[in-house]
Amino acid sequence: MFLISVISLAVSIYIWIIIADVALFWLASFNVINMQNEQAKNLVQLIRRATEPLFRRIRKYVPPIGGIDLTPIIAIIGLKLIESALISLIISAYN
Repeated sequence: MFLISVISLAVSIYIWIIIADVALFWLASFNVINMQNEQAKNLVQLIRRATEPLFRRIRKYVPPIGGIDLTPIIAIIGLKLIESALISLIISAYN
């Protein structure tokens, strides 16, 4: 069904954005990416604008543990759970 495909695609795209955010954070932390470069800075800001609203909500309840931020992992698991629930609701509505 079209709606299920759209939901799955949207969740997959957002998960890849989360993965890109984590990768860019590590690359910037180890000075692989020069954050003085305007293009790199714009890319990081764009991805942060997409992920930070969700991360902020999760961080209210799950602070970093031992200096490790588990927010991206929790966000991905939560997105997959929501995706499964929505797909189940859609399938049950059509049956």
